[in-house]
Amino acid sequence: MKPNSLLATLTVGHFANDWSVCSIWLIAPAIGIAMDLSPAKVGLLITLVEVGGALAYLPAGMLTDHVSDRGKLLLGTFWWVGIGYLLAALAPGFWSLALVLAIAGMGDAAWHPIATGLLAREQPEKRAHVLGVHAIGGSLAEVLSPLFAGFLLAFVDWQVALALAGVPALAMGVYFLWYAKFVPVIERRRFDHREFLGLLKLWRTRNGVQMVVMVCLYNMALMGLLAMIPLYLADRHGMGLGAAGVAFSTMLIVGALTQPWVGKISDRVGRRPVAYAGNFTAAAAAAAIAFHLPLVPAIAVMIVAVATLSAIRAAILAGMVDHAGRSEGTTLGLAFVLMDGVGALGAVFAGLAANLSWTHAFGLSATFALGAGILAFVTVFAQPTATGTPPEPAVAE
Repeated sequence: MKPNSLLATLTVGHFANDWSVCSIWLIAPAIGIAMDLSPAKVGLLITLVEVGGALAYLPAGMLTDHVSDRGKLLLGTFWWVGIGYLLAALAPGFWSLALVLAIAGMGDAAWHPIATGLLAREQPEKRAHVLGVHAIGGSLAEVLSPLFAGFLLAFVDWQVALALAGVPALAMGVYFLWYAKFVPVIERRRFDHREFLGLLKLWRTRNGVQMVVMVCLYNMALMGLLAMIPLYLADRHGMGLGAAGVAFSTMLIVGALTQPWVGKISDRVGRRPVAYAGNFTAAAAAAAIAFHLPLVPAIAVMIVAVATLSAIRAAILAGMVDHAGRSEGTTLGLAFVLMDGVGALGAVFAGLAANLSWTHAFGLSATFALGAGILAFVTVFAQPTATGTPPEPAVAE
């Protein structure tokens, strides 16, 4: 299987799996309206879905470093997601809905360290670039799925929209019944707890701790913005969910298209300048939103904030793999736990802040991005290296 063919297929697979999860950004406000939920409760729903899914990241990452047939692992994620969203549409109440969505999200979460770990291993010299190309699938899902959900909700209720959100994953699951055999296999390795403890030791160094906190703050900023922007546009500017879906998708598409380019830049000039420049830019834009600008300028600065944070994601992920220097799947599993697990708390924190005012909500996201930028500025990022044979663990500082 040629690397570019594998990359294209996994990018489409990423799109299919993420389609369902990304639909939540517009379906959650519809659920909130139907169930008369507060902004904090809507933020809590999104956070529970993200945190629940995050439970699968690390186990899936460890599997992809030790199981030889990763094609079957990828195949299983599609059916997990598709069936899960069909069942979620039948949930009778808020808590049962949140639970089923969280379980369904585990399938989508598992996809990420398996697919990205595979790509990082296959093309180490272009690590951020291939991760950026793979991310286009998820980013396009973030763009098109909320847009489609917003228009769909003008004609059907949220249960039907939720059920339809699982269809792309099921379609890709059918395709992977044939394609899974073409996914490159690796030599099966037994799990060694000493290797895992050695990997964790790398993150106890000063740079490791700074990078962990930076990743958490970075995604808390992004999650806070994504969770509150549709509600803000509806509440402050009176936009319907269809129009809010168009605006929301526009904010994401710039980041989706520029992520491979930004990743390639970080492969050449390093991860650090990309990470701190992106976070500082997003912090300034998020702070501007807090001043309640008119609609057009508000959308413009929202585009800057969201697109900039989305664009630097591949560089940040590649930076974590560079720091570990081995066990790509496990390292990326840890990265996704931090981003979509701990980082998902940004949604509920922003929701709580929005109960006070929208200024507090966007000011909080700006603060998270500023903190991430400061940590990126003072952190020393490792140079990209080919992985495969695990090096000796770094000595903790």
